[in-house]
Amino acid sequence: MSLPLIIMLLLLIALLVMGTDIGPAMIVSGILYLLISGQDPGLAAEAIMSGLYNSFVLLAVPLFIFAANVMNAGTISDRLMNFSLALVGQMRGGLAQVNIMSSLIFSGMSGSAIADAAGMGKVMVGMMVKNNRYPPGFAAAITGASATIGPIIPPSIPMVLYAMVSDQSVGALFLGGVGPGLLMTAALMTTVWIIAKRRQFPTEPAIPWSAYPLIILRGIPPLLMPGILLGGIYGGIFTPTEAAAVAGLYALFLAGVVYRALGFQTLFRVFADTVRSSSVIALIIAGAFIINYVIVSEQIPNQLATWLQGFDLSPVLFMLLVSALFLLLGCMLDATTMLLVMVPIVLPTLKALGVDLVHFGVVVVVNMMIGLITPPYGVLLFVLNSTTGVPLKDIIRESWVFIAILLFSLLMMILFPDIVLWLPRVTGYYDG
Repeated sequence: MSLPLIIMLLLLIALLVMGTDIGPAMIVSGILYLLISGQDPGLAAEAIMSGLYNSFVLLAVPLFIFAANVMNAGTISDRLMNFSLALVGQMRGGLAQVNIMSSLIFSGMSGSAIADAAGMGKVMVGMMVKNNRYPPGFAAAITGASATIGPIIPPSIPMVLYAMVSDQSVGALFLGGVGPGLLMTAALMTTVWIIAKRRQFPTEPAIPWSAYPLIILRGIPPLLMPGILLGGIYGGIFTPTEAAAVAGLYALFLAGVVYRALGFQTLFRVFADTVRSSSVIALIIAGAFIINYVIVSEQIPNQLATWLQGFDLSPVLFMLLVSALFLLLGCMLDATTMLLVMVPIVLPTLKALGVDLVHFGVVVVVNMMIGLITPPYGVLLFVLNSTTGVPLKDIIRESWVFIAILLFSLLMMILFPDIVLWLPRVTGYYDG
């Protein structure tokens, strides 16, 4: 490890400790590396522009963020919750089950865990704690756990970013997320059923059969979005990036024209929130391009691959070790940063060991989503704390059982690759 690299890492850590955002911290640290190593600092701009120019798929990120913001601002989320209530509200722990089912459906539209937790999650927690029906900590914990399904079921913003750094098919990754997403949903719903039975959580009043047609009719337009997106992608009508634009346009049409729930003031707020969120991600991406240039210059991936191959690790054991590392880092780092900085470091080793990169991509995204709810610095914990007012310690206390069941689901995905790869293969979209 060279002296410029050590100084860069020390500066990066110091900036993060001082509370600097990760994007600007990476940019400043990377430029300092270039100066100390005697390289032209203009290479930072070249690395950013070259990375962006070769990453057309990144356009999908702000478009999916926009679609999620439109759905939260309009009445689409409410309609999806009513639809979920009709499906699973009569199960033991009805509203908790509705919470999970709503996240599953919403995940087919937004691709963002934070959008799910901050939008629909806030409403769900309010419904669950009303009249002391559920403990606030439990309501917030299941909201955070179910929100992790969002980026697993397609579309998925993290999978778009992984596809960019690994040069894998976005379509194959999207299909690969369906099985794991359904597994996580089933695992969480089963866990909630057991907890609800033990703690005597209530069921919801039965809905009259006469009300079902209207509920279903109101829920059909939003439910068409995943079908339109996936059908368009796999039917060759549009690319995954274009699908993100279709998602935004369709959400805008539903909220603004069909439901008339999106005024000019609300729409302005949606655009402002989208620009703000996209700018944060853009800074992280820019910083990651500079750091990746440094990593390649220092030949860290090749050195790591050579070192690890000396241990004669099996693909499964290596994936388990990487998962453990990413879980640890996920407690402290943003998922976008890990995807753009850490994944390129381990890619050469993955290729040398013959690890399927689509399988690994889905596994690593699941890994990072679990990190979002893992103490002490899981991002979703702070999002839920700020949007619902539930004390952080109460959320953490109730989260451990859900973290455990999600870790078990992750282990199943690692040990049984067909959970990820069966659907891409059977549809003929992937032959790996």
